Parts: sequence; structure tokens; C-alpha cells
Amino acid sequence: MTDSNKPINKLLTKAEKTEELKRKIAESELGGGQRRIDSQHKKGKLTARERIDMFLDPGTFEEIDRFVMHRTKDFGLDKEHYLGDGVVTGYGKVNGRLVYLYSQDFTVFGGSLSETHAEKICKIMDMAMKNGAPVVGLNDSGGARIQEGVNSLGGYADIFYRNTLASGVVPQISAIMGPCAGGAVYSPAITDFILMVENSSYMFVTGPNVVKTVTQETVTAEELGGASAHSTKSGVTHFSCANEIECLEHVKKILSYLPQNCEETAPVYPYESNGDESRPELEDLVPDNPNHPYDIREAISGIVDEDSFLEVHENYADNIVVGFARIAGRSIGVVGNQPQSMAGVLDNHASTKAARFVRTCDSYNVPLLVLVDVPGFLPGTDQEWNGIITNGAKLLFAFSEATVPRITVITRKAYGGAYDVMNSKHIGADLNYAWPTAEIAVMGAKGAAEIIFKKEISEAEDSAAKLDEKVDEYTAKFANPYRAAHRGYIDEVINPSETRSKLITAFEMLENKVDRIPRKKHGNIPL
Repeated sequence: MTDSNKPINKLLTKAEKTEELKRKIAESELGGGQRRIDSQHKKGKLTARERIDMFLDPGTFEEIDRFVMHRTKDFGLDKEHYLGDGVVTGYGKVNGRLVYLYSQDFTVFGGSLSETHAEKICKIMDMAMKNGAPVVGLNDSGGARIQEGVNSLGGYADIFYRNTLASGVVPQISAIMGPCAGGAVYSPAITDFILMVENSSYMFVTGPNVVKTVTQETVTAEELGGASAHSTKSGVTHFSCANEIECLEHVKKILSYLPQNCEETAPVYPYESNGDESRPELEDLVPDNPNHPYDIREAISGIVDEDSFLEVHENYADNIVVGFARIAGRSIGVVGNQPQSMAGVLDNHASTKAARFVRTCDSYNVPLLVLVDVPGFLPGTDQEWNGIITNGAKLLFAFSEATVPRITVITRKAYGGAYDVMNSKHIGADLNYAWPTAEIAVMGAKGAAEIIFKKEISEAEDSAAKLDEKVDEYTAKFANPYRAAHRGYIDEVINPSETRSKLITAFEMLENKVDRIPRKKHGNIPL
């Protein structure tokens, strides 16, 4: 607790004023005191300032509002003040690039948000918007400071409002390093990416005790809103990290793929070609049997720069794969159906996962590469009753409104409406390639044959043999990329081994693409 609010009974000399500043700086850096710092460490957690030191380039942090204190007089808080009021705010550099950040200090009132705590966060968010640089929030807070009542609630709303205004203007990243409950969860939810630390962070609107009271369910904080739950079940968090250091390193990686703001493009990293960009291993990736699975990540790793793929939402809706990568040093976003999971079919979760990622890339001028192997949308009452129509339309809408360079490679199946939705030429893709193994049709050969040749099959002496004959006939006509290529829906049929070289040239060609959607306030995406 500080004595900074005590009256000064005498004038200080210059030397004494200098000493007073040193003392106040030292006091502010202790947060809630050494005992609480030790308690934080015993939980395996870093302090707010240690996280900043780990995250920013050494010596670049400039703190703002170090000496701010709360103004509350109720419930005895007039006798307890801490410099900084539970959050460290300022700016610094990550890999030489400007970043604004705040780091909540759990040692001060449990990191609870007060009116002044919120004002500090809002100030650096305003600065980030004016200067066009990302905002990173290191969240570790018990929620609203109850003693302040509506003032703390208003502080949250002030932050939410700025999160919304900044959305799509500057990248916003939320790292959940401890508790994040009640109203506190909505600021991270509006930001571009959420990261959580396993076994030491959690997010929920209502905690286990309230859940028990209202629904009679008994659940732990970890089960209800831990990193595992939100990375696998809800999809709320994009990255689940083993510890805080890994979490901070992940934030740095994300920033490396993004520009500083919506008016810029992502940094291009040095790349030297050895003159041969062919990848022969891709020739044997797609199995001869069209019903056998393969891992789309192998296609991605064979196309992008070595070790450059950063998967997003890795543990959620694994029938589609999304993430950032580089190709010849250029940042791209990758979306690919995953034949290893549910044959790569599009369902509710996969559609919303991909739509969110596509819109994020488009917001920040990150070109898109789409790898297609999709048999359609998942049928069934569960999907229909949970909104597959609306959720599938979200992905369709996201691709259609995206103005960044967009390239599609169809590796195998592209059936039905899913062909249209997965960045087809018809919804504005710039270049569409297909491998010779591509099958572009309204549906699979067997289902199509059973409908088109129903009468012939039923009247045949050997209906099974006749069905096989008609399946082969349909396959020969439609299970290939050439009908689409004849009409210009496919720009080129290419060998898998030359995919990387084609894409390097294509993305370079599209570097200065300009595409504008009709003038409007904003589109009405089917939320």
C-alpha cells in the first residue's frame, strides 16, 4: 500500500524530489507487494511486469500511467491504494515493430478492473488506433471491482466499445494468463485472436458456483472454461499453450504474419530460391482410391516455406485446417479441407471456423490460399437444427466479400454447393488450379448414377453390375477437372509437383491487386 496520498508537510529539495521519484517507481514495480508476488510465482505464474519483459524486445518498454491510483472511497478502499491500480500499460517493440500492450496485475486487488484501471487500457487503445499499431492484452483478472459498482461496469463497456472500433483496423490479440470471468470475457471475444495457458487460465461468463446453483451441474473451473475446453469444445480460444512463455512466443509469431494495421501489408521475409521449386513428393499424396484419406497438412507443408505454417484452431473442427504461412517470404492465410477427419466435409463448426479466419485475413490484407477436397456439407438433423444453412452461408459470405488475392487449388473432390463455397471462381477467386485427381461434380459418382440411371438400374437383370457400369460412366464424364477447365472455371490443371512454383508466381503477380466491393455501410453477414 502506498503513502502517496498523504499530505506533504514540508517543501522538498530537488534532491529529495529525485529520491521521491525513485521511491515511487520502486513502489510501483512491487505491485501488491512481495508476499503476493511470491504467491503468484507459487502458482507457476509470472507477474504482470515479468510477462512484459519476456514479451517485448529488451529495453523497449515505455510505461504509461505508472502512478495512476483508484478514486474509490467506499468499503475501506480509501485506505488501500497501489500505484498503477492493477494494470501495467504502455508500448514497446516486438521484433523491432511497435506494439501497445496492457498487462493485468493479479497481485493488486486480484487484477480486478476499476474505473481508472479501464481508463489506462482505453488510453493505450486510443493511441494504438491513432498510430496504427497492434494491441496486445495480457489478461489476469478476477473481474469487475465489486466495490466500485457501476463505475467498473462502465469501464468494461468503454473497453468493449474501443475493441469494436479497432476491429479490422489494428490487430488485437488477447492472451489469457489467469482468470477471466463475467464481463471480462467479452473484450477478448471481440479481439482477433485468443490464447490460453493450460491449467492456469480459464474463461467463463458464469463460474462453477453459479452453474451449480442454477443448473445443479457440478463442474470445475478447468472443465467449464479451461484451455482444453475452449480449444476443443467451444472454439473460443485459437491457441492452447503449455505455459506462459510458450503463450507469449505464440503471440510474437502471430504478429509476424500480420501488418501493423489495415492500411499496410504484412512484412515480407528474406527468401532465396535454389532455382527449383518443384515438390515431387506431392505427386503421390492423393491416394488412387478416391475414398481413402490423406493429411492435407502434408500438402500445405509441401507448398509453403519450410516450417512456416502456424495452425490456428488446431484442436477445434479438425475437418478443416486454417493457419498462417509464408510462400517465398510472403505472408498468406491457408484454408484446407482435411480428408483425414470426416472426409473433409463441411459442418457447422468447420464453416464458422473457416469464415472467421477468412475475414481476419481479409481485414489485414493477408492473401488467401484455399486447398479443396470436400465431398459436400454434412447431412443430418443435428446439422440442420443447429443452422448449417446459416453457418455455411457465413463461409460463403466471407469468401465472397474478401478483396485480398485469393487462389484455390482443388486436390481431389469438389462436390455440390461446397464446390461453390470453397472459393470457387464464381464467387471471386482470382486463380483456380486443379490437380489431375480433381473431381468437380454435383455429387459423388455413385449417388449421381443412382439418380440419373434409376430406371435402367432397376430394370436390369443384374442391378449391381448395371450400377457399377453407370458409376464408371458418370466418373469418366464428370470425375475430372476438365469440364470445369473447358468453361474457364479452372484456370489451369497442374501437376501437384509444380504447385509451389505456380503459387509463388501467382501471388507475386497479384501483389498489387485492387478490388472494391459496392459502397455500403457494411454487409449483413448471416450471424
